[in-house]
Amino acid sequence: MYSQDHPTIKWYEGKSAQEEPSPEKLESTVLQKICLDLGADDMGFIEIDRPALSSQKADLLELMPEVKTIVSLAFRLNRQNLRTTVHSVANLEFRHIWTKANSTAHRITAKLEGMGIRALNVPAGFPFETERWPGKMWFTSDKLLAIEAGLGQMGWNRLVLHPRFGAFTVLGTLLLDAELTSYSAPLDYNPCIECKLCVAVCPTGAVGSDGYFAFPSCYTHNYRERLGGFINWVETVAQAQSAIDYRKKVTDSETISMWQNLSIGAQTKCDRCVAVCPAGKEVIGEFLQDRPGYTKGTVKKFREKPETIYVLRGSDAEAHVKEHFPNKTMKYVGNGTRPSSVQAFLFVLPRVFERNRSEGLNATFHFTFTGSESVQATVVIRDKTIEVRPSHVGEADFKLNADSKTWLEFLRGEKNLMWALLTRKIKVKGPIGLMKAFATCFPS
Repeated sequence: MYSQDHPTIKWYEGKSAQEEPSPEKLESTVLQKICLDLGADDMGFIEIDRPALSSQKADLLELMPEVKTIVSLAFRLNRQNLRTTVHSVANLEFRHIWTKANSTAHRITAKLEGMGIRALNVPAGFPFETERWPGKMWFTSDKLLAIEAGLGQMGWNRLVLHPRFGAFTVLGTLLLDAELTSYSAPLDYNPCIECKLCVAVCPTGAVGSDGYFAFPSCYTHNYRERLGGFINWVETVAQAQSAIDYRKKVTDSETISMWQNLSIGAQTKCDRCVAVCPAGKEVIGEFLQDRPGYTKGTVKKFREKPETIYVLRGSDAEAHVKEHFPNKTMKYVGNGTRPSSVQAFLFVLPRVFERNRSEGLNATFHFTFTGSESVQATVVIRDKTIEVRPSHVGEADFKLNADSKTWLEFLRGEKNLMWALLTRKIKVKGPIGLMKAFATCFPS
């Protein structure tokens, strides 16, 4: 038991007796001034009980059980640094602003702690909780929070477009245990003008002309040196029989690029959807004053640039590059999105679904997993869309019953499907053509 006579305890008790009680709520204008003074370019505030955050609330409470307020921060990127075809400049700009975002958030948190308010700043960008890979590794969905905080709306390019800065924005998030006197509301219009320049410039076809976003196409190329792309590269190294064999698969330039990613920080391969976007009050004038000149100065130079585009064999991205970018070189790679659990498999399915590969497939699949994980699920693929539901729903056109460990080993290429079928570790019921058609929707 501690001693009541300890100097620190006596100091605190004397201090507490003299202090006036803290106000029940923090003035929103005071918090706004703190954020701006310490380096944020814009901010918005959200109460934890807002209905739109219901899907995020569990993660937010895991981060900080006392959270009452979420602060969404916006940081402006320098436009010209992202519009150059010299990609090292663009990557450095992102690193500068991510560093600024994290440093600013840390200073705000320290300031609030000094005021007696418990606060937590979440990393802007990386790092993530990697033990949750390949599931949801992030605890705060910064885009959703920014939208609720009035910092923009989702654009055609799947970026939160700020009313002033447009796509040239990096987001950050803080959690506070204090309530505020007032909160922000979502923006009542979308800064996106639907010019679809992002569609025209996207080398993988990830940004669709109908508003669809093909995550695996963007992820495989843009994150070639991050996450799953890094896993794929490590396995390439491990499988190489010699230095000569390795060089047949990986160019010296790619090896140096991976070194740069490891030594300087995570790089991306493509930020064109940011570079060409004319949304936002600070940007729109350039586009409206000279549309042909704007298009030539942004879209054309990226479309004509010779470069390597990383794609999955048999993917929608492969077909897009062949049709729209014959001047670019395709390279077939893996993206490392092998699930580590059945739940991760079900989580990943909608995110790696290749809709054009599913054309003509309209079927309901029932999955039953046993063993180390006992899970039932329904996957419906219809009209080039996918829906994953818990438990068995409706009548199944195809049924698969599998030992969960064997199923994951099969997905990782460690077990042969024919062996699994013969040993009854995996059992199927229905036309085998449906199983093949299902697999076609998820190239790896």
